[in-house]
Amino acid sequence: MTTPSLLILPGDGIGAEVMTEVRKVIDWFGAKRDLAFDVTEDLVGGAAYDKHGVPLSDATMAKAQEVDAILLGAVGGPQYDDLDFSVKPERGLLRLRKEMDLYANLRPAQCFDALADFSSLKRDVVAGLDIMIVRELTSGIYFGEPRGIFEENGERVGLNTQRYTESEIRRVARSAFELAKRRNNKVCSMEKANVMESGILWRGVVSEVHENEYPEVELSHMYADAGGMQLCRWPKQFDVIVTDNLFGDLLSDVAAMLTGSLGMLPSASLGAPMENGRPKAMYEPVHGSAPDIAGQGKANPIACILSFAMALRYSFDEGTEADRLEAAVEKVLADGLRTGDLMGPEGGTPVSTSEMGDAIVAALTSSL
Repeated sequence: MTTPSLLILPGDGIGAEVMTEVRKVIDWFGAKRDLAFDVTEDLVGGAAYDKHGVPLSDATMAKAQEVDAILLGAVGGPQYDDLDFSVKPERGLLRLRKEMDLYANLRPAQCFDALADFSSLKRDVVAGLDIMIVRELTSGIYFGEPRGIFEENGERVGLNTQRYTESEIRRVARSAFELAKRRNNKVCSMEKANVMESGILWRGVVSEVHENEYPEVELSHMYADAGGMQLCRWPKQFDVIVTDNLFGDLLSDVAAMLTGSLGMLPSASLGAPMENGRPKAMYEPVHGSAPDIAGQGKANPIACILSFAMALRYSFDEGTEADRLEAAVEKVLADGLRTGDLMGPEGGTPVSTSEMGDAIVAALTSSL
């Protein structure tokens, strides 16, 4: 049996620190669960620019196309703000998403019971929250043409184009319905069909996919702005939310804060199946590179560790081991261990980045 391959791209800022803790977890699964991975590591973002003059080298892109899954830390930092747009660190991330055609971005928002009081919303609103936002990732206004800044009638004009094809909508809708079948069988599609032609098409195609392929799944529609309001009012009404690139970016960040901290939230970006049947996939924490705390041992590694749990589930068919890892994280939080971003009025035991990683590995061992 071929050892599954994993490309690690720590990136910038706190990316290297949180990825060190993920490596501890990967090593534990190899030593204790006979679940080994062929791991290679490379550069992306500002780190790649510093060495190669580009945010993602062609050689690294070629590696990414060959491996079973990618685990990415974070990209960016203030030292790169003045770079030309074409070589900013974020362009490396966008190139990976686009060239690998990672069209379905899965962003879970789960509130662990130990952190329910840490959310800005009341406990009864967020306790037990477990929703999934499926964001279309490779089209829409972030990629549409024409785009740019130009002069018209003596003033500057900024232009971006919202563009979707039927096939682009259909495939991300299928991803959402397939996920819902494994969860609570509910999908809510969000767009702005009241004011945008792309929204009218989105609603129509999602409805067609539902009627023709997934009639057993409950489907509802909601305008995206109303969806943001409802996420803050009563998020537990949702199971799977499917939406476009721009609205998915905004709504997933709203959902992120329901759980109390961006440092808790993983994500998966999935594409079409490869020859081995596994989807092309990249996993990354939702948080950024946090340059203000980089190198200080203050970063929360949980989002990156939970991103690896998603890799276990969606790329390597190891759902039981993914459950084990998520349970270990829950146990550590229940025991009161807290990185700085999780320290609130209720207190807790402050720990560093490495101490949190060590505690999760210890919890894994205790699960045996």
